[in-house]
Amino acid sequence: MIKQLHIQNFTLIDELNIDFHSGFSVITGETGAGKSIILGAIGLLLGNRADMKQIKAGADKCVVEAHFDLSQYQLEEFFEEEDIDYDPTDTILRREITSKGKSRAFINDTPAALSSMKRLGEHLIDVHSQHQNLLLQKENFQLNVVDIIAHNADKMAEYKLQFQQYQQLSKQLQQLIDDIANSKQQEEYLTFQFNELEKAQLNNPDEQDELEQKIQELSHIEDIKSALFGADSILNADEMGIDNLLRQASNHLHNIESVYPDASELAERIDSSRIELQDIAHDISVKAERVDFDPEEFERMNNRIDTINSLEQKYHVNDLASLIETKQNIEEQLNNISHGDEEVEELQKKVQQQHDKCQQLAAQLTTLRKKAGAIVEKEMQQLLVPLGIPHVRFKVDIQPKELSLDGADSVSFLFSANTSTPLQPVSNVASGGEIARVMLSLKAMISNAVKLPTIIFDEIDTGVSGRIAEKMAQIMQEMGQEGRQVISITHLPQIAAMGTTHYKVSKEETAQGTISHMRQLNNDERIDEIAQMLSGSEITPEAVNNARALIKNLEC
Repeated sequence: MIKQLHIQNFTLIDELNIDFHSGFSVITGETGAGKSIILGAIGLLLGNRADMKQIKAGADKCVVEAHFDLSQYQLEEFFEEEDIDYDPTDTILRREITSKGKSRAFINDTPAALSSMKRLGEHLIDVHSQHQNLLLQKENFQLNVVDIIAHNADKMAEYKLQFQQYQQLSKQLQQLIDDIANSKQQEEYLTFQFNELEKAQLNNPDEQDELEQKIQELSHIEDIKSALFGADSILNADEMGIDNLLRQASNHLHNIESVYPDASELAERIDSSRIELQDIAHDISVKAERVDFDPEEFERMNNRIDTINSLEQKYHVNDLASLIETKQNIEEQLNNISHGDEEVEELQKKVQQQHDKCQQLAAQLTTLRKKAGAIVEKEMQQLLVPLGIPHVRFKVDIQPKELSLDGADSVSFLFSANTSTPLQPVSNVASGGEIARVMLSLKAMISNAVKLPTIIFDEIDTGVSGRIAEKMAQIMQEMGQEGRQVISITHLPQIAAMGTTHYKVSKEETAQGTISHMRQLNNDERIDEIAQMLSGSEITPEAVNNARALIKNLEC
C-alpha cells in the first residue's frame, strides 16, 4: 500500500507531503480545489504520459515520489527481472519532469523504463475514475472480470501460447498458398528461364575468369612465343649458353678444391643452380613447342564469354557465381510449384491439429468461465440488493465465438433493476447511479479475488445519496480490511463519515497565484468538514450536530 506521497511543483501544488494509512480513507474538498491534481500526480507514478504543462509555473522541475509497503504482495519476481534492489517495506517510485521536456522514472532510486514503472504500477494501485464506468460497454472488461473470478491465469497463458502458434502456422499456410499461386502464374516464364540457363551449362563459377585469362593469352600469342623461344635460345646455346658457361665455372672451382677447400661448396652451389636452370630450360622448350594459335578455339572462347556476359546482364547479376545461384533459385521455384500442393496439404494438417488443440483448451476455459459466471451472478445479487436495487437481476451471458487470443467466449453482463424489465446489456439500461453501484460491486468482488494493495475511487458515488451512499461506504470499508488500502474521493457526507482517515484538499489564492493543499483532518476538523458538506458554505449548529450524529451512527 502507499505510505507516503511527496509532490513538488506539480500544477497548483508547491510542495505536499502526506502520509496514508491502511483501511478506508476519504478525500473531500470543493470542486476545483485540486483533488484531480492529486490523482494526476499518482497517475505519473503509474506510468502515465508526462506533460511539461504539469510543471508549476516558474519552476524548472516537478517531482512526484511515493513510498510503498509491499510486504504482503509477493512482488520479488518483478524486481529480479528488472535487476532492481527489493525492499518490501519501503519501495520508492519517483517521476521527474523538467521544463526542457525530459521525463525520468526511478524505482528504488534506480533509473527505470516507463514501461517497467507502468507494469509495477498495475500491481500497486487501481484508480477508478468516472470514465471507467464506460468499461461496462467493453466486452473485454467483462470477460476479464469473469477470468479474474475464475482464477484461470495459468490455463489462459497456456491457451494464448498455443493460439499464437496457431496464428503463425495459419500465416505460413496463407503465405505458401499465395506464393504458389503467384509462381504458377509465372511457371511458363520460369521454365523458359531455367531452360535458357540450363542450356548454357553453367557449372563452374570460375569458368569466366579462366576464359578471360585464356583469351588474354591468345590475344598476345606472338609476343608469348617470341619470349619463350628467346629464353630457350639463351639457355640452350651450344657455346655461349648459360648451361655451358656454368659448367665451365664449376670445373674451374673443382680444379682447386685440393688447395682451396671453400671452392668445393661454391662449385656445389653452381652445380645445383645449373640443374635447376636445366629443368627450367626444358620447361621453356616444351612450352615454346606447344604454344600455338587456334583461331577456332579463340572464337569459341569469345562466343562463350559473350554468352555469359549477355546472361549476366539479362538476369541483373555481376558474376557467374550469382548467375548459377539464379538458376538454382529458379529450379527451386519450379520444384515448389510441382510439389506445392503436397506442401500445402501437409501444412494444412498441422494448422488443423493446432486448431483442434486450441479448441480443446478454449473449451476448458469456457467451463471455468461458466462456473465463475455463476459465482459473479450470485455475488452481484448479494451486493446490489443492499445498495437499493431489491429486485435486481444480473446475468453473465457467455456465448460461443470464433477462436481469438482470449478464447472462444463472448461475455456480456445483462442487467435489470426490476422484474418487469427484460435483461439487457448493463450499459444500455442501467442509470448513472445504478452503473456506479454495479461498478463498485464488481470492484469489491474483484478485490477479494486479487491482492491489490491500493484502490482509489474517484467519485464512485455519482448519482446516489442517503442510505445508498452509506451502503456503498460500508462496502468500501469492508474492502479496506485485511491490510488493503481503499481511498474514496467523495462529495457525500455519508461516505466521508465512514472513513477511518479523512483528508481535505483546498486551494488558496496567493500573490504567486492559486495553490492547492492537502492535509489530514483531526476529529474536530472532520466534524466541521462533514457539517459543511451537509449545510453548505455556512456551518450551522444543526449541521454540526448532524455531522456528529452521522459519524457516531456510522461508527456503531
